[in-house]
Amino acid sequence: MIQVFRSFNPLNVLWLVFVLLLTRVGYLFNIPDKVEFVFVEPFARLLVPVAYEYVFSPAVNMLLAAVLVFIQALLVNYLVNHYNLLGKPTFLPALMYVTLSGLFSPFLILSPPLICNFLLIWMLFKFMTLYKGDDAKSITYDAGMIVALGSLFYFPFIYMFLAIWIALILFRPFNWREWVSGVLGYGTIFFFLAVFYYLNDRINKFYLIWLPLGKKFPDHISINSYNYLLLIPVIMILALCFFKLQQNFFKSYVQIRKSFQLLFFIFLIAAFSFYVNAAFHINHFVLCIAPAAVFFAYYFLYSTKKWFYESLFLLLLISIVYFQFNKF
Repeated sequence: MIQVFRSFNPLNVLWLVFVLLLTRVGYLFNIPDKVEFVFVEPFARLLVPVAYEYVFSPAVNMLLAAVLVFIQALLVNYLVNHYNLLGKPTFLPALMYVTLSGLFSPFLILSPPLICNFLLIWMLFKFMTLYKGDDAKSITYDAGMIVALGSLFYFPFIYMFLAIWIALILFRPFNWREWVSGVLGYGTIFFFLAVFYYLNDRINKFYLIWLPLGKKFPDHISINSYNYLLLIPVIMILALCFFKLQQNFFKSYVQIRKSFQLLFFIFLIAAFSFYVNAAFHINHFVLCIAPAAVFFAYYFLYSTKKWFYESLFLLLLISIVYFQFNKF
C-alpha cells in the first residue's frame, strides 16, 4: 500500500477512497441511533437561530464527515507537493491524513474540530508564503481573522493564534506591524460579535467568552484503554519520523526546515489546547491530523526497509478496523 502511494499518480485517488471506506466500515456496525452535531460554540449560538443539532441522520452525518476528510486530505497533499515539503511529489500525505482521520470513532462524525481543519489548512497555505513574501501584514491579518472565525466554531482553536507569531519568528525578521496586524485581524471578527451582542442586549455577558482561558490545566484525562492501544503504532511511527527528520534535518533547504518546525509547534498547540473545553472530547485531536499526516508521510517516503514500513502501516490499519468492530 505504501509503495503505491509513494508515487504521484492520479489513480491513487481511487485507492484513497478505498482506504477512506476501509477505515470507516467497522463504525457502520456500531453507529449510534442519534448523533449530535454542535456546529458553533454556545457564545455564538445566537448567530445560528435554528435547531440543527440532529438535522442529519447518523449515516448521513458519517458520510458528510468522510467527504470533508477526503477533501481535506487532497488539500494537505496539494500543500505538501506545491511547497515541496517532502522533496518529491507523492500521495502519501493524503493517505496518512485519511488513515489518521479514522483512528478513533469520534473522528468519524461531523464535529467543530473537523470543520476547523479547513481553517487550519488555509492558515498553513498562508504561512508557507511568509518566507519570501515582501509584506506579511496582510497575511497575518487574514490569519488572525481565520483564528477568530475558528474560535466561533470551536473555542480551543483560539490558541492557533500562537502559530501566527511562531510563523513570524521562524520565517520573518521582527516587524512590530506584522505582529500587531494579526491581533487586529482577530479583533475584527470579535468586534462584530460584540456589536451583535449589543444589539441583542447581551453585551454584559460578552466577557464570559474568555473565562475558559483561565481554566486550570488538568492533571489527567480519562481515555478508554483501547484508545491507548491504538496509539501504540501512532507513537511508534511518530518516533521513527522524528528520528528520520533528525538525520536529514540539516540536509534540507532552510525553508523546509522552518516549515517542519512550524508544523511541529502547530501539532503541540493543537494537542495541548484541549483543556479549554468544558468537557473533554477526544475528537479535539482531529486538529492534530494535518501536521501529523505530513510527519507520517515523511517517514514512509524515506524509509528504506519495505517489509518493515509496510508491516507497520498494515498494523495501524488493522488496529483501526479491529477496534471499530470491537468496543471495550
